[in-house]
Amino acid sequence: MSQTILVLGASGQIGSELIEKLRTIYGSTHVVASDIRNGSPSLMNSGPFEIIDATDKEAIFAIVKKYNVTQIYLLAAMLSATGEKFPQKAWDLNMTSLLAVLDLAKDKHINQVFWPSSIAVFGATSPKIHTPQKTIMEPSTVYGISKISGEFWCNYYHEKYGVDVRSLRYPGIISWKTKPGGGTTDYAVDIFFKALEQGSFECFLSEDTCLPMMYMEDAVHATVQIMQVNANQINIRTSYNLSAMNFTPKELASAIHQHLPNFTISYKPDYRQAIADSWPDSIDDTKAREDWGWSPNYTLSKMTKDILENLQAQ
Repeated sequence: MSQTILVLGASGQIGSELIEKLRTIYGSTHVVASDIRNGSPSLMNSGPFEIIDATDKEAIFAIVKKYNVTQIYLLAAMLSATGEKFPQKAWDLNMTSLLAVLDLAKDKHINQVFWPSSIAVFGATSPKIHTPQKTIMEPSTVYGISKISGEFWCNYYHEKYGVDVRSLRYPGIISWKTKPGGGTTDYAVDIFFKALEQGSFECFLSEDTCLPMMYMEDAVHATVQIMQVNANQINIRTSYNLSAMNFTPKELASAIHQHLPNFTISYKPDYRQAIADSWPDSIDDTKAREDWGWSPNYTLSKMTKDILENLQAQ
């Protein structure tokens, strides 16, 4: 059966690159990009684009009918740092959009749902090293609270209504194609732009703050992979732990220094430090590797080289 995919929140950091990959796989006419406002010219010109408020269930349903959509990737969300400034808005966007899409799947208007969770579901009481798939989860941010709630809604809709919903707990995602979007791990994106533009970077986290990270290429690969495997390989319907690399700002700066010897970094921790301190240092993603063959391709050094080469080519 041929798939027609709707991506809600397509202009975001992950969406813009996921759309590109999905259109390569399924054909540009079979992948509908959407966001609450116009996207980039490349996003809008490479296939169908619709302006949709992800909290408007009827608007989503209209697009599902218009294009005979079979899968929805719900990427629209307010991230951790921004969510702390607008907690009610973050909750409303993150939860209303998910329940709208799950309802469409429950009523058999679509066959599959992808919804991203996050390492933000963990908290200060979770084990920080190799955080297990199942463990204590006491998130301290609105983003994390919405994500842990969303995980259990996904599991509920699967158990009660048979909804084929699949999810990944993304670590920090690093990309050179899109600028930071309000996440606590965004220093690891911004640092590359500043390194090339200014030769220096002031980091909002302390030098020894270790966090789980992933290059965008791997994040897109994992997202496509989990949606393509047979349903009987998916044994977790809350969300799978996902991991690739773990590093501190100091270690990332050192990797950049290998290519840009004059690069300097300074540290001025702000409110995002407390958020980062509540998250794991590293993640155990054994279940994803065992159930559907997940394996990352990028290390810190390989990613750093690739990002700098691409940005310099621009």
